[in-house]
Amino acid sequence: MTKPLISALKNLCCPAGESGGAPRQRRKEARPGELLAAALTLFVERGYSATRLDDVAAQAGVTKGTLYLYYDNKEALFKAVLAQNLVPIIDEARRYIEQHQGSQADLLKGLMLTWWQEVGATAAGGIFKLIISESGNFPDAAAYYYEAVIVPAREMIGGVIQRGIDQGEFRPVDVETTFHVIFAPLLMLSLWRNSFAICGQGIDPEQYLTTSVEMTLNGLRQEGMAVYSTTPNPTI
Repeated sequence: MTKPLISALKNLCCPAGESGGAPRQRRKEARPGELLAAALTLFVERGYSATRLDDVAAQAGVTKGTLYLYYDNKEALFKAVLAQNLVPIIDEARRYIEQHQGSQADLLKGLMLTWWQEVGATAAGGIFKLIISESGNFPDAAAYYYEAVIVPAREMIGGVIQRGIDQGEFRPVDVETTFHVIFAPLLMLSLWRNSFAICGQGIDPEQYLTTSVEMTLNGLRQEGMAVYSTTPNPTI
């Protein structure tokens, strides 16, 4: 999963053809990626309301007028940040699910661990704290996040759970509720990393995720089936 994802993100940040042409042209083509990287940093550090477009432009090393060539307003910029940092991961997860041939337990485990590696442990993990704390300040952008990230994630994870039930691998559960129960610990780890961890109150991500995955899979397993262990992790 990692290589295609990195390739997708590179294409978003650095459009095709950037490697050739004059330095000024390459600089122009790189600007959208530079602006989005600057915006992500400032949104996470300051929050949505406190982030000014002037500051984003300055962080990216361009004028505010240049920023407006690409994004009409702060909401459009924020949506683009989400599209760059989260939507490609959703797409990669969907492709991985389609190609997976093993058990649904291994698939669910892989999705949980890879979400942390590719999102939670990166700068993009700060987006979740931003959404939770300030969604009331930008309802349209928050709605975009819900439709572009939460809805497809719920459909994908829900599909894995339902197939596990249908195949006799998981016990019968309410699929939608179970999705939220599975995602909540991952969200909590991301929130902790971008809040209390800054004050030195850290959580060992590996131990946390190992425990979360183990509890999730053992909670889902059909009665009489072997207890799930956390070794080794599937590779995406």
